[in-house]
Amino acid sequence: METVPDLRLRAPATARNREPILAALSHLLPRRGLVLEISSGSGEHAAHFAGAFPHLQWQPSDLEPRALSSIAAYRHQAGLANLLAPRMLDATSDEWPFDHADAVVCINMIHIAPWRACEGLMAGAARILPDSGILYLYGPFRENGEHTAESNLRFDIDLRSRDPDWGVRNLEDVVALANINGLAHIESLIMPTNNRSIVFQKAG
Repeated sequence: METVPDLRLRAPATARNREPILAALSHLLPRRGLVLEISSGSGEHAAHFAGAFPHLQWQPSDLEPRALSSIAAYRHQAGLANLLAPRMLDATSDEWPFDHADAVVCINMIHIAPWRACEGLMAGAARILPDSGILYLYGPFRENGEHTAESNLRFDIDLRSRDPDWGVRNLEDVVALANINGLAHIESLIMPTNNRSIVFQKAG
């Protein structure tokens, strides 16, 4: 019998952060509709959140083929009707393969991508969200130009050594970019291991 390769990737941080993120999302996401997850990575979050929110359609996406294969494998394993097939999406593009989402979720992306990915994320979310729609970001941030923990400083140095276009972003810069695109910063939550949940809402 031929052995089927296991295409699932595993991100150790997911097991640590998925429950705190779930708690944050539980009071932010709409009662019904479609949630677009940008840069879904391994797909572990998508499977977990789709299971926790059966009333929502969960649309994972990523740019990397290996990630898309992993997401598809987790989707197959989960067998959830509301977990949609992953779609390729380049956040930097002016054209996304979606014209509507009731909420947008982006976990641990903007610090491991060039700044133009954050620019594209804000512009794209503003295009497809309805008035009062939510954009949720999770990850490490600098605040007032300063790291919130020594571990984040070390992480930032490591990221920039791997790619000078990467790095822990200054929250004020992210908020200013969101405002330019008509997204208002409505909430910041302190999360475990020196991360933050940053919530934006489309004006209207």
